[in-house]
Amino acid sequence: MKILIWTQYFWPERFHINEVSLALVALGHEVTILTGKPNYPSGRLFPGYQGWGCQKETHQGLHICRIPLLPRGKGGALGLIANYLSFIASGYLLAPRVLRGKDYDVVFVFAPSPLLQALPAIRFARRNHIPLTLWVQDLWPEALAATGFVKNRSILRLVEFLVRYIYRSSDMILVQSEAFRPSVERLSGGKSAIRFHPNSIMDFAGFCTPSAPAAELCNRIRKSFSVVFTGNIGHAQATETIIDAAERLKSFPDIRFYIVGDGSRASWMKEEITRRGLDNIFMTGPFGRSDMPAVMQAASVLLLTLGSGAVGAQTVPSKLQAYFSAGKPVVASVDGETARILKEAAAGIACRADDGAALAEAIAQIYRLPDAERQELGENGSRYFAAHFSPGRLTGQLVEYLKQSKVLKRSAGK
Repeated sequence: MKILIWTQYFWPERFHINEVSLALVALGHEVTILTGKPNYPSGRLFPGYQGWGCQKETHQGLHICRIPLLPRGKGGALGLIANYLSFIASGYLLAPRVLRGKDYDVVFVFAPSPLLQALPAIRFARRNHIPLTLWVQDLWPEALAATGFVKNRSILRLVEFLVRYIYRSSDMILVQSEAFRPSVERLSGGKSAIRFHPNSIMDFAGFCTPSAPAAELCNRIRKSFSVVFTGNIGHAQATETIIDAAERLKSFPDIRFYIVGDGSRASWMKEEITRRGLDNIFMTGPFGRSDMPAVMQAASVLLLTLGSGAVGAQTVPSKLQAYFSAGKPVVASVDGETARILKEAAAGIACRADDGAALAEAIAQIYRLPDAERQELGENGSRYFAAHFSPGRLTGQLVEYLKQSKVLKRSAGK
């Protein structure tokens, strides 16, 4: 198939769609990426890119078309809104020109926030009579309300109206969490086929040897009972809960926290660590994708946190799959679907979201376990990953869904 993937975020930004795209190419499909200029999570354009103008490049068999956008800046509300709207505007005005003369079998929209990026993709698909499949990663307008960036009820109602239009204009909708289904069904009105398609990660086998800085970090991590958090450090990750738990565990000299990543709340975390005099928590900054398997496998336990509320309870971050694949115990301060999966996998301990005391107790509980029991938790996660999140199985499933969307488009046209 000739697949057009429409996504605001793409390599060298670190998003799950990167691996999915490469997996589709490996199966022999021709994949084109319509995306923006990379600036996540720092808010600054990556070296070699300029905000204005279109750009084409290739990467490991992928054809990448980049359209201009305004970088998100330091993550404030106005900067994010400008970032979102600029990509949408470029999608309407410039994407048809960049993609002119090319033929596609399906448009596949990877839809984390902002979901509204799908609007110009829908217009492009309709004008060219191409089926469109939407992969929902975040629920809107729920995600907007949960972050607190948008509080005006009129704006939230407008966003809900647009989301309803997006869902009903999609030939097929994929949801990364089964907990998303009720909200999507409500707004789609039964006009789109809805399928469950979880995130995955690439297998850890065959990853590159970690870089020298990552290898040094791994050695530090192994010297203590290490609680390792990886990925984005933002509002959704409930960073206050991590700080609270670390402060409560200061009396355990062997327990140390390592925060491996970057994001809008990283500066706040650094300030809090200094203000509270926490010598048991270390912020390492981000590392490359090829370094992360070694970093995670060096940990004693892997940490996942999400804020409370409907959105956090319904979301399953792909970090969970990565943690399972690493074969290490997981401690999670989460509610809802992620907690359910962790308990079903018997791969660690889940406690209430936004509860630093409960998180500290959960970490202490795993700390007290014999090595053999901690190893068993990690092995349970590996088995669950193989059974439910194998990337090979999920890529094959995605191809079938994309083919089904073509059939649904033809049926709707009769």
